[in-house]
Amino acid sequence: MRLGETRHPERASGPKPLAGVRVLAVEQMQAMPYGTQLLTHLGADVIKIEPPGRGDSGRASRPTVTEANGAHVGATFLRNNLNKRSVAIDVRRPEGRDLVLRLAKHFQVFAENSRSGWMDRHGLGYGDVQAVNPAIVYASISGFGNLDPSPYDGWAAYAPIAEAMAGTYEPIRKEGSPPPVVVAGALGDNASALYCVIGILAALRQAEATGRGQHVDVAMYDTMIAMTDMVPFMWSVGEPRQAATAGRTGIVEAFEAQDGFFVIAIFREHQFAKLAEIVGEPGWVGDPRFATREDWSLRKNDVVRPALERWASSRSKLEAARILNEAGIPAGPSNSAADLRADPHVEARDMLIEVERADPELAAADAPPMLIHGNPIKLSGMAEGPAERFPGVGQHTDSVLRDELGLDDDELERLRGEQLIG
Repeated sequence: MRLGETRHPERASGPKPLAGVRVLAVEQMQAMPYGTQLLTHLGADVIKIEPPGRGDSGRASRPTVTEANGAHVGATFLRNNLNKRSVAIDVRRPEGRDLVLRLAKHFQVFAENSRSGWMDRHGLGYGDVQAVNPAIVYASISGFGNLDPSPYDGWAAYAPIAEAMAGTYEPIRKEGSPPPVVVAGALGDNASALYCVIGILAALRQAEATGRGQHVDVAMYDTMIAMTDMVPFMWSVGEPRQAATAGRTGIVEAFEAQDGFFVIAIFREHQFAKLAEIVGEPGWVGDPRFATREDWSLRKNDVVRPALERWASSRSKLEAARILNEAGIPAGPSNSAADLRADPHVEARDMLIEVERADPELAAADAPPMLIHGNPIKLSGMAEGPAERFPGVGQHTDSVLRDELGLDDDELERLRGEQLIG
């Protein structure tokens, strides 16, 4: 789907479900920006507050893309800020804080993902915002929460920190080696965002009924415990740490085909019997080497792999996965980015949004567009798009402050001269 394009207009039975919901977001990096971008796909209007000049710290991430004005914009920002308007205000200064509180009177949701306690110390905590707008839903994402004391209060928490603390990496750590820390995909950020969106929607529903808002408080550590729920559960019933990951029982593994790898997940006897039949080894059924599901896992490399990869060697990874699925065996290709770009499912579901490069040199060279993830929530009464380009730092400062607070040109010029806004 291209930027600005509307897809499936025939599905639209009216406005998008969150049309009319206004979100004021003092956000940075990925966790909250991912969540508020999802809200925009569902129709919410999101005003993003950024520090003048440098903007959201996600703009300084790597790699960067050069915009038409010469600004270098980081990948974290580019992926998580479609459809938003940017207002540049220095919230560390009292007058900047007061501007934000004046704006908050006009919004249903106030969203932030600062370190625990930071907003309170700068006069923008839940109590401060609720005092000017009792009906507002105040949503926070932090490493360790705000509503209850934590021994980790004040700690910073990027996604891998919360993931590690929740036990995500220990089940797949090999003896004698450090935990395999993975940052691609930002599970800790995106999962926290999704839980926060659920909380926002629930609190909005209650606010509509009661006229009172509340504080939606999401800790990344908590969300990762919820996402990695097998780790404490398996330990509590006496299983070893490896039991909390795929591969101890059954066959959950990647195998090589002609053009790459495919993954299978076999947990049941009838699936194993089908696999044995497909690879020409029906004798595996009844073989004492494969008596239990644990045995399948133990023999997956020395016995199963040679037979399965011999069968797959003349097939593409997609073809192998299709044949296995037709036989009732869960399987799928291990896709690269290029595979995703060419996948008809991804195209049909509008899961990649094409954002044209703004750099004049790249545009002249006909460079391929950037690919930003689409909206995974599909509704039968909602069209897809149109998505709007991510904003420049403070691109909408003047228009928002004029429209919402009635500031005139002289006042805007004064605030800009004092470097309070940008």
